[in-house]
Amino acid sequence: MNIIIPMAGRGTRLRPHTLTVPKPLIPVAGKPIIQRLVEDLSKAYPGKINEIAFIVGDFGADVEQELLNIAKLMGAKGKIYQQTKALGVGHAIHCAWESLQGKCMIAFADTLFKADFVFDMEQDGVIWTQKVKDPSSFGVVKLNEQGIITDFVEKPSKFVSDLAIVGIYYFREGEKLRAALHHVITNEIKEKNEFQLTTALELMRQQGTNFVTGEIEEWLDCGNKEAILYSNERMLEFRRHRNLVAESAVIENSVIIQPCFVGENAVIRNSVIGPYVSVGNGSTVDSTIIQNSIIQNKSHIKNAVLSDSMIGNSSRFTGSKDELNIGDFSNFIRR
Repeated sequence: MNIIIPMAGRGTRLRPHTLTVPKPLIPVAGKPIIQRLVEDLSKAYPGKINEIAFIVGDFGADVEQELLNIAKLMGAKGKIYQQTKALGVGHAIHCAWESLQGKCMIAFADTLFKADFVFDMEQDGVIWTQKVKDPSSFGVVKLNEQGIITDFVEKPSKFVSDLAIVGIYYFREGEKLRAALHHVITNEIKEKNEFQLTTALELMRQQGTNFVTGEIEEWLDCGNKEAILYSNERMLEFRRHRNLVAESAVIENSVIIQPCFVGENAVIRNSVIGPYVSVGNGSTVDSTIIQNSIIQNKSHIKNAVLSDSMIGNSSRFTGSKDELNIGDFSNFIRR
């Protein structure tokens, strides 16, 4: 099976963190979002993952290599596709048309989840959904009495269904999706001025493809700072029973209120951290109290009381009680 992950968006809602790295590489509970996603999908599939295709923007060679390394960790071949124009999700997936063959899964790069992914791989297609209070911000599906999807509606202005598409799809024949996307794009069939994936899915349905829904127990959308921090909290909670403090971490005269993640060679000194704190590799927390926050790699926090905060890579903060959102390579001293 191939996994296709569109991730070309700039992540503007997460600036300043996405000024230096794309949103899917921001860590949640100690691992980049994209790595958690492909690990969970790989565990869910009983067969071999042949290829993981990433559809990216102009992120640079270092980011592309990191993505290829993540695919390699899963025992799969990594492949990079470029989306040079922001023409919608349907267009992004069509950029990876060479990988749309045989059994395929498509997963949006800012989606984390808790789910039991047991499903019939001989189904034409499976689309994972969750009930939401406000469907107007999502693509939604309608079902018949047999549980077969009868309609796809992109961000409905009036209520038609509360079953929101969460961004994870299975196709038994990727070639059919490729053909439908090609038809949509060559015929300039746009909705809300973009090429939508749901347009291609509706075309496939009309041509005889039967789609059913899969259930998500918990859906975590990593779209902005608050959502990232909540996802970090939930991912740590899911793993509460594990030891998430690296053996190489140094803990001196400190209290860790679980669940927390502490990375390789991190130093926690004269501090109280937790609950729901992730401290990245090589970071130092000194004389500080932190809760519900993410400290990325190689950063230094001293004499602070922090909550609901994100600190980027290679940053320094010395100060007092705050809620912070500091990007990479920042230096902030409060006197």
